Amino acid sequence: MLLIKTYIAQSAIEGVGVFAAEPIGKGASIWRLDLDFDRLIPMEKYEAAPPHLKELLDRYAYPSPDRPGFMVYEVDNGRFMNHSERPNTDFSQYGGATAIRNIAAAEEITCDYGEFFEDFARLHLAMA
Repeated sequence: MLLIKTYIAQSAIEGVGVFAAEPIGKGASIWRLDLDFDRLIPMEKYEAAPPHLKELLDRYAYPSPDRPGFMVYEVDNGRFMNHSERPNTDFSQYGGATAIRNIAAAEEITCDYGEFFEDFARLHLAMA
């Protein structure tokens, strides 16, 4: 669940992205896993899902780094956060994220998917 005000807009990275609705200071907590707002989907449910739902989850969910056998699907704007090799957030501590520098209002909020999705680099190279 995002802990900051955001909005969705067209992204120069890909499709749409999530943007800061107000300035965010370096070190600010920006996200935490909140089971009231983030869904943990058992992998067996994912595997049994119809193709259109699997496509949605393939795009917007990721394997839970600390709960094997589950995928995390964020129901807020967090699911639109794009990957960057030089992100402005740190997701290396499971269950939470912080801003690693000041983020200006209207700036796209990015993260390194590899910090919480162990196989991202391999999958990304295979899809390239």
